[in-house]
Amino acid sequence: MQTSKLSPSSLVAVSTCNANGCSKRSLTATPVKTAATKLSLSSRSSQRVKGTGILAQSKKQQTIDRGVVVCNAIAGPTACHNGAHLSDEMKAELERVAALIGTPGKGITACDEGPGTVGGRFEDVGVENTEENRRKYRQMLFETPGVNEYLSAAILDPETLYQRSTTDDRLFPEVLDSLNIVPGVKPHLKVYSLPGQSGATVMQGLDSLAARCKEYREAGCRFAKWRSPIEIDLATGQPSDLVIEANMLDLARYAIICQDEGLVPIVEPDISLKGTHTLEDAIYINVKVQSVLYKAMLDHGVFMEGSILKSNMVNPGKSCPKSYTVEEIAKANVDVLRRCMPAAIRSGNYLSGGQSLEDAAARLNAINQLGPQPWNLSFSWSAAIQLPMLALCKEKGGLCLEEMSALYLEELKIASAAALGKHTPGPGEGDHKAP
Repeated sequence: MQTSKLSPSSLVAVSTCNANGCSKRSLTATPVKTAATKLSLSSRSSQRVKGTGILAQSKKQQTIDRGVVVCNAIAGPTACHNGAHLSDEMKAELERVAALIGTPGKGITACDEGPGTVGGRFEDVGVENTEENRRKYRQMLFETPGVNEYLSAAILDPETLYQRSTTDDRLFPEVLDSLNIVPGVKPHLKVYSLPGQSGATVMQGLDSLAARCKEYREAGCRFAKWRSPIEIDLATGQPSDLVIEANMLDLARYAIICQDEGLVPIVEPDISLKGTHTLEDAIYINVKVQSVLYKAMLDHGVFMEGSILKSNMVNPGKSCPKSYTVEEIAKANVDVLRRCMPAAIRSGNYLSGGQSLEDAAARLNAINQLGPQPWNLSFSWSAAIQLPMLALCKEKGGLCLEEMSALYLEELKIASAAALGKHTPGPGEGDHKAP
């Protein structure tokens, strides 16, 4: 059989197959067969393709020529196939986990800071940065009685996956699972500054991501979270189209790799509070970033129902000279989501991103009071919850786990109430006050 010349649409997903099944897929420049060749799906095994969509075919229908299964799903009219390469069972599991994470009134505790970041926070309050102190601290975050009333999931650093509870010697993912808190992991590596882009960055870690996701799933994780940090600097033209596209394409590639390994992807476009930009500027840029993200996810064939958004709240820059009320900020956030976020995505969990607990809770509460919305809108907070707890250590001269635990539970109650639109903020909380 003759093959066509290579073209952009010739980038296809390829699996090498034999009597024992199919090997791992890879994206490669492979000549696409003639028009008579049927569309077919690559898979890890002949059991993989079980859906009923336009690309899904039974084992007998798969076109196998000399041990190669070709899926022309990278370009062309069937590119947005929404996970047609996944089995019905895999889709159902991804959707089940996404639904658990998106439980109304519950949120995510983000404790995925690496040893260096945790160490910096410890040292600021006089706590020695040792693995055992990090382990004790994380155990408090997971085992404080009652946390599972307010938490649906926990994002872990890879180090935490292999640490054990002293309560019963179980690994932390097992502890979380027993509490119906879904364990997940941060799989990305370090940020890299793009040359010629005024310091704007991309996140590294796509190389070998599939192997790491497989390892993390075997360790008990059921989701992952990838952060793509972006700053607004209108004076230097940032974020540029190049920076937005590079970061959002990375998030889409990460998402489809995660799903292929059985992990729900949380995609995190994180636009910093740093800057002087107005709320209006933030709306325009957040719409642009998120619309590029969803388009990239759809083009890559990400199963949207099995994914979660974690984004910044839409806010004016911290140094913005114009004041805004909490109601104006809440409306800006809802406007951005309504303009571009697919209803298929189960939940949007806001990061705190430099906001205090008081401001973050007041804004989340106001957002949810504008409902109902097609999505669950909740929290995935780290610093807003952890920094007040760590401040107690400075007063006590070391880890004071009992006092920290009590404050932690009170903070989670506030966050949970805000996720339901039932929080009562103090006067002025959530407003942006011009410096």
